[in-house]
Amino acid sequence: MQKLIKNLLKGNLIIIAIFVTTSIAILSLIKVGPQPIQINNLDKYEHLLAYFVLSFFWLLALKKAKINDFIIVFCCVIYGIIIEVLQVTITSYRSGDVLDIIANTTGILIAYIIYFLFFKKNEAI
Repeated sequence: MQKLIKNLLKGNLIIIAIFVTTSIAILSLIKVGPQPIQINNLDKYEHLLAYFVLSFFWLLALKKAKINDFIIVFCCVIYGIIIEVLQVTITSYRSGDVLDIIANTTGILIAYIIYFLFFKKNEAI
């Protein structure tokens, strides 16, 4: 099973990373209706998860490249800030939030820690 997953991911990581990046932009800028489940701060967990996935796939996709991991993390943080600014400036139905940026950054940092602990030194993927 691990070989199958490895083979599926091997050539497609950059495509997956681009897809995740595009999906976050689209989902962050479209108009959404009321949430069917009302949980306090649910959107913060959604931000954390989305940016965890974003940064994790970019770190994996660019693992073999000679790009410093901190640059990838920094770019993901800047991307999150840009999306929040776009929500304020180009939409009338979305709002940017500093707490969203904090949730984004938290997800990015968790992804980096997991990547560093399990993938940076291990050549399994």
